[in-house]
Amino acid sequence: MKKTLFTLAFGLLFFISNAQSIEDAQSKAEEFAGKSGTLIQKEYIDIGSLKKCTIQLVHFNDLFSNTQHSAIKFEYEISTGSITDSKPSYVDIDEIDNFMKSIKIMQEKVISNKSKNYTEYYFHCRSGFESGCTNEDGNWKIYLILKKLDGERYVWITIADLALLYTYLEQVKAKL
Repeated sequence: MKKTLFTLAFGLLFFISNAQSIEDAQSKAEEFAGKSGTLIQKEYIDIGSLKKCTIQLVHFNDLFSNTQHSAIKFEYEISTGSITDSKPSYVDIDEIDNFMKSIKIMQEKVISNKSKNYTEYYFHCRSGFESGCTNEDGNWKIYLILKKLDGERYVWITIADLALLYTYLEQVKAKL
């Protein structure tokens, strides 16, 4: 009995600590922007939007050390009654090439196949941002998750939206 209780307690503790680390995950740009003891400038460049999700290129500049980090900001506004809540998530620039590759593979190889079994594909970034698709009963559902463990941060997109997202990422690369 004690062994069972210990195992359950340990499992619960592991789950809670893992959930907190996922929720607290930050991009390198967010960590850079959160430095104390310096003057940080944020420059926002509008790229576009998908559904209710705006996409911006953000440059974080440390004016003391004259260094910079950039990221793509995905922000989703959720309205509940009279309250509007903003849900931002960042994808570091060093993750953009693999993000674009994952979109191309989904477009060219994944979505064209009809799986008989439930199937998931996803691309995960260090900030908790995720892009992917699921196949259930031969129907593909494509999504963006701005933060793990938050059901309000799902953005469901279409195959056409996926192509638009790729175009937006190309625009970001051109502005670097």
